[in-house]
Amino acid sequence: MEKSAIKRRIEKLRTEIEHHRYLYHVLDRQEISDAALDSLKNELEQLERQYPEFITPDSPTQRVGGKPLGQFVKVQHQTRMLSLNDAFSKKDSEEWMKRIQKIVPDEHYTFYAEPKVDGLAMSLIYQNGILHIGATRGDGRIGEDVTQNIKTIESVPLRLRDEQLIKIAPQGRIEVRGEVYLTKDTFRQINEERKRKGEPLYMNPRNTAAGSIRQLDSNIAASRDLRFLAYALVSDLGQKTHHEEHDLLRKLGFCTDAHAAVCHSLEDVLGFYEHIKKKRDQFPYQMDGVVVRVDSNELFDRLGVVGKAPRGALALKFPAEQATTVVENIQVQIGRTGALTPVAHLRPVQVAGSTVQRATLHNMDEIKRLDVRIGDTVIIEKAGDIIPDIVQVLPNLRTGKEKIFRMPKQCPSCHSSIVKKEGEVAYYCSNKNCFGQQREHLYHFVSKKQCNIDGLGPKIIDQLFDAGLVTTAADIFNLQESDLNILERFAEKSAHNIIVAIQSAKHILLARLIAALGIRHVGEQTAIALSEHFGSFEKLRHATYEEVDSIPDIGEASGRSIISYFADPKNQEYLDALLSHLTIENPNPKQHALLTGKTFLFTGTLHSLARSEAEEKVRELGGQVHASVTKSLNYLVAGKNPGSKLEKAQKNQVTILNEQQFLKMISSLFRKR
Repeated sequence: MEKSAIKRRIEKLRTEIEHHRYLYHVLDRQEISDAALDSLKNELEQLERQYPEFITPDSPTQRVGGKPLGQFVKVQHQTRMLSLNDAFSKKDSEEWMKRIQKIVPDEHYTFYAEPKVDGLAMSLIYQNGILHIGATRGDGRIGEDVTQNIKTIESVPLRLRDEQLIKIAPQGRIEVRGEVYLTKDTFRQINEERKRKGEPLYMNPRNTAAGSIRQLDSNIAASRDLRFLAYALVSDLGQKTHHEEHDLLRKLGFCTDAHAAVCHSLEDVLGFYEHIKKKRDQFPYQMDGVVVRVDSNELFDRLGVVGKAPRGALALKFPAEQATTVVENIQVQIGRTGALTPVAHLRPVQVAGSTVQRATLHNMDEIKRLDVRIGDTVIIEKAGDIIPDIVQVLPNLRTGKEKIFRMPKQCPSCHSSIVKKEGEVAYYCSNKNCFGQQREHLYHFVSKKQCNIDGLGPKIIDQLFDAGLVTTAADIFNLQESDLNILERFAEKSAHNIIVAIQSAKHILLARLIAALGIRHVGEQTAIALSEHFGSFEKLRHATYEEVDSIPDIGEASGRSIISYFADPKNQEYLDALLSHLTIENPNPKQHALLTGKTFLFTGTLHSLARSEAEEKVRELGGQVHASVTKSLNYLVAGKNPGSKLEKAQKNQVTILNEQQFLKMISSLFRKR
């Protein structure tokens, strides 16, 4: 057979195999037997082995696991992968409805609701129709490239199906988001096999799916029968509603949830929620609720984002799983700020697919409210990955031997006196140099969301602390491989890897450094606000209370805590030592001054970028984004089908920009940074 004929045969085989993949994984039906399909795949594999020059990235043979990777490469998401706010009751849903109606009133709200699959969020990027990158959510802005593992999932098309849609994609790029998951049956089969081999059983399908995707050896992912369910089309292919996105996703070759539905009112949404809740045990996958989203994309964008969550979407969670167990002890745990938190040590019990042995009791007020005692039988509740709570005591099961818990008078770590500040419910260790606080601060400093020093976890921190090698975070950067090699059970390679990670952490974003300091009342969002406002650590370090208090969304308690932290001479001494090791990446002050005082409103569909991306660029340059036309509006950016806002803006003599004019303005300003 001539090579041209071989090539045509290979192409026909690929098309036929892809056709049957689509039937099975998207339409849930078969036209030929598994054995016949395997035979087609075998012929293709044999031909490609003989003629490797005809192998393409989208060939079905490329789904098999490749050589193990050394590490995952970081990927920056062009559009942030947001999380969702949760609702646990009808009242929560109604309050959400009131909030969005207040922001954008006089609108008829239609919703799109779908089961919330308990899996791993994933972004798939296709270039000219071919799978280019599969990336995890990560922190929402930066994920990990797991393409090699994603290719092993049969329900992920290696080549998109609809050529017309591929042609209209901006720059040939199509981004799809969805959930990687394991079916309940597959999870059960995996555990049965592990049981036969005498291996520890996995706890739940979600963690097993996530662990499979994060394996450097893609052969492991290939062996797990992972599935992919698409729920969002990020790229603009002309869709005006979320339900149109689902239609387009199916045309492109993806499986979407057949149970999803358009709901014309909040009552319809709640009815859908109750229907799914009753039938969830019949579903092939685990779910923990229902996702409801404003169906109109234009309206969804107008509602905007608050923190890490869009205002126009909500996760309606099913009631958290509960179980009963016995409180075997209550001990206090000291935090990095010196606050003592009572923790209940429980008789081990299975809840929501994991073994629970501890539950937070928050403070003494909560212990008194619950009337929980050592020895009590209690109901615990676990929602998602949150630490379990004790929600109820069963007093009828008491024997009379239960003990009332009292807060200790001395710190369990340093034995200093315990104090209770006026107006607060928490108890504190009076010693600012308490060993327990220092350990907790170190745990916090090296954690993933702060300095992210890979491999330097609590157990190693404890060894370093106990050996006197580290007492503050500044000491971490003085460590040598020889210091680590003397620790128990430490391999030479492990020591080298940790030192490399420490060296990498010396270059740090200003916002991450502020969050890593562990200042009371200063979390991730407050740290970002401080970073953007002051632009440098030195300016923040010498700021006045009035300067801090002027920042929107920073309250009085946070402001006073920040000023108090930097006024402490010991903290200043510590900061001098720490900063001597670090290179801080400060936000460019010019970047935030270029659009200061300028306000923008977007209407209609943009083609070059999503509206949320355009709004983020305005905010990066110091401008503000409005949801409606007001007298203070400076610019209205009009995309395709702009609607009534354009006419209103013209009447108010607002400057109108088309998409090209806006992009030209933004590009020139970014060049000036």
